Amino acid sequence: MINASLIWVAITLGLFNIQQDQILANISTAMKAGSSKELIKYCNANMEIKMDGKTSNYSVAQAEVILKDFFLKNPPKGFQYIHQGASPEGLKYTIGTYSVDGGKFRVVMVIKKVKEEFKIDTINFSKE
Repeated sequence: MINASLIWVAITLGLFNIQQDQILANISTAMKAGSSKELIKYCNANMEIKMDGKTSNYSVAQAEVILKDFFLKNPPKGFQYIHQGASPEGLKYTIGTYSVDGGKFRVVMVIKKVKEEFKIDTINFSKE
């Protein structure tokens, strides 16, 4: 009985990690494409966006407009994660580099589980 329980926990944790890895891969693809339409699929219904030192909370519809404007003004040359981690409270975070002509932005995202899905709760773009 204990072995069956341990196997179930291992399978559940494995699926949890696969789902999380797939979400991070999809976010990376959206960032590389500069696609607010794709990125917004992985955003919480209300989220915080920080750009140019200004932080605001937005609905998902408002966030899509803000992200679209950012991507139009800063077309992507590339995106890559440089670090990933988790807090003791279960929040996931990533740090990445969004490359543009003539520079880079550090992108910090806080990702939390909402119902059964991982969603971007906070995204911070800071010019390097």
